[in-house]
Amino acid sequence: MSNSTLRPIEIDAAWKGDELLDRPEWDYRFTSEEIDELLTAARQMQIREDTTEVVPDRIGLPRLAPRLEQIQELLEQGAGAVRITGFPGEDVSLDCARCAFWAVSRHIGTPVSQSANGEKIFSVRDAGFASDDKRARGPNTRKPLSFHTDRCDVIGFHCYRQAQSGGENQLVSSVAIYNHLLNQRPDLVEVLMQPYWYQRHNVDTGNAMAFCEQPIFSIHEGYFAASLMRVLIDRAYASGETPEMTPLQREALDTIQQVAESPEFHCTFRQEPGEMLFLNNFVTLHRRTAFTDYSEPDRKRHLLRIWLSVPNSRPLDPRFAANYGATAAGAIRGGMKPAS
Repeated sequence: MSNSTLRPIEIDAAWKGDELLDRPEWDYRFTSEEIDELLTAARQMQIREDTTEVVPDRIGLPRLAPRLEQIQELLEQGAGAVRITGFPGEDVSLDCARCAFWAVSRHIGTPVSQSANGEKIFSVRDAGFASDDKRARGPNTRKPLSFHTDRCDVIGFHCYRQAQSGGENQLVSSVAIYNHLLNQRPDLVEVLMQPYWYQRHNVDTGNAMAFCEQPIFSIHEGYFAASLMRVLIDRAYASGETPEMTPLQREALDTIQQVAESPEFHCTFRQEPGEMLFLNNFVTLHRRTAFTDYSEPDRKRHLLRIWLSVPNSRPLDPRFAANYGATAAGAIRGGMKPAS
């Protein structure tokens, strides 16, 4: 697709900055009746943190289910981001919070694995790994993260405990970034719609491919999709096993981060205990700021993360297949394969 045929994308997901926080679909608060229903369901379940299979697979929530189906639709057709508030924070056990998060998430999509060990619910907390430890991932450190996407249709977070300070969430519309660059730097859009090399993630040991190629921006069958994990791109080009990154390719990646970091484009908030956050990875980028933790182990920051494949997902460019598997609309896709 040439630059001459590209047009700005005018959809609800093309918001800028704090516009998101003023959108009516951004905030949904559980009613007291919905919380009672969710707590009852959660207490009937038991989920281990390292589980690969969770039963029952789909927990009945007759009162809440219709609203969760609406949220599923808003994530694909609306702003691409929804925050759910009202659930009790540390007033419930971690196991209860995990079960409630699973129950809500399972009504939005199908959980996929976040590691070669088959983790469906991942604990986001500082694990204290050394910087050269192969088990280290951005989410289990205290350092700031760059704007990125995850390997799934929808990513969900549930905050159980927040840090002493820091750890703010920042969101940006990748659609808005695309529109801005198309207006200001169409040459960079052309580069970003061509494949970049990615290196296999350290924990993706079930993946037989050491490298793959994938574009950052794509339009397929009329649907926009952005996908970006800068750390894996930089590792690939630093490996010496791929062609060198061109200056224009590097400028394009740097410019995405520069635009995303502008207060005009991103919004900032702090996810508080009990809050759940769901994001469509193909229309949003997210990151977390650095944080200072409490010294007491039972007070340290702890969020739960889930990766979801959703039944109402958009079709993806076939070049996404190496990272996502299936690319057809509504297909089960994303996540990491189990290690053999």
